[in-house]
Amino acid sequence: MNGFRTSVVNGTRTHPDEPAAPPRHSDAEPDGPFQAFPPGLHDHLRPFFADITEEVVRAIRTEIPEYARPMDDTYMQVVRRGVEHALQGFLARMAQPDTDWQPIKATYQRIGRGEAVEGRSLDAFQAALRLGARVTWRRINALVDAELLPRKVLAVFGEALFLHLDEMAAATTAGYTEARLHAAGELQQRRTRLIDLLTVDPPASAEAISDLAYTVQWNVPRSLAVVVVEHAPDPAARPIVPPEFLARFDVQPSILVVPDPEGPGRARAVAGALHGLRAAMGPTVHLHEGARSLRWATQALDLARRGLLPDDDLILCQDHLATLLLFRDEALVDALAERRLGPLDTMRSPQRERLAETLLSWLECGHNASEVAARLGVHPQTVRYRLRQLDQLFGARLHDTTVQFEMQLALRGLQLRSRAVGPPQASP
Repeated sequence: MNGFRTSVVNGTRTHPDEPAAPPRHSDAEPDGPFQAFPPGLHDHLRPFFADITEEVVRAIRTEIPEYARPMDDTYMQVVRRGVEHALQGFLARMAQPDTDWQPIKATYQRIGRGEAVEGRSLDAFQAALRLGARVTWRRINALVDAELLPRKVLAVFGEALFLHLDEMAAATTAGYTEARLHAAGELQQRRTRLIDLLTVDPPASAEAISDLAYTVQWNVPRSLAVVVVEHAPDPAARPIVPPEFLARFDVQPSILVVPDPEGPGRARAVAGALHGLRAAMGPTVHLHEGARSLRWATQALDLARRGLLPDDDLILCQDHLATLLLFRDEALVDALAERRLGPLDTMRSPQRERLAETLLSWLECGHNASEVAARLGVHPQTVRYRLRQLDQLFGARLHDTTVQFEMQLALRGLQLRSRAVGPPQASP
């Protein structure tokens, strides 16, 4: 070995009296540092790599808690094989710099996928790689100090060692990322299926919901509410929702399932996550009634688009139950108006509109003409005049409580619809 040391200069065998040949390393070559090793160096290093492997394994077990499993022989055999593979791969690249890297890359991609499946982050593995490189570098320096290797190979060895480290880390990260994305895709598919089960009509069985919820680690609540959300114009602006919510952003409108919506801070959490997006939150329902919450939320969002409900960021269906009931079937509003408000059609506009407004206010104010005048901003005498006209149009029907109720429903529906920005929707 000493003879080898004295005959190696700048990466090639030479006679001591001959001038040194230029190194073969080129920055333009991806395996440049491996090309620069002197021939035969790998054979001289190979006997030392068994001891280096043992030292690396001990260091990993001692210094990295995630790999400290002294009682798990199977696991430590896996760690040992990983270290051996890394070091033997390094020697193979020294021997043949143009060795196909793809099989080695595939190995470390598999390792990365395995780390993801184990549920670990890559921090521990990357730390093990760095630790292995430091131990190897320290042992190679010791060989140089013992004059078993020429000092001039250190620079090339260090560059090759850390290139090998970087490539192993990159391959491992690629495999890890691939596995995580695959797992995330499968998880989202299952969560999507769970949303379907929770909102299907007729409802799915409690057992089916419970089984699927278990696979996505979702705690089955006693109650839920469904939120529908208008699409954000930019996919990058999609909301980030709390992890306990189930979300689908691949449909229009988007859907959230909120567990235990009456819990403290729940409505605030929904509004905060959806800030700036128009959304409607259906009523709180039992686990098997998600279809009803979804249906009401969808109707409320549509009414908000048309201006029939306040255009708040988050519309709570529980605050607008009467309007939702009234517009459940708009053809009924028209039929009710035709039956109970027909006499108003004999009047010309704008008198017809003034009488309708006065009639609605009179019904809502408990027949109090003074309150009607204050609400409409007109003189009480004007109100009394209009009421006499209404009495002439409707006669005894104006004082029938059942007719009054239906009149009020029809007038309220027509008043709301006059503000609408879109056509009536077909009944389901």
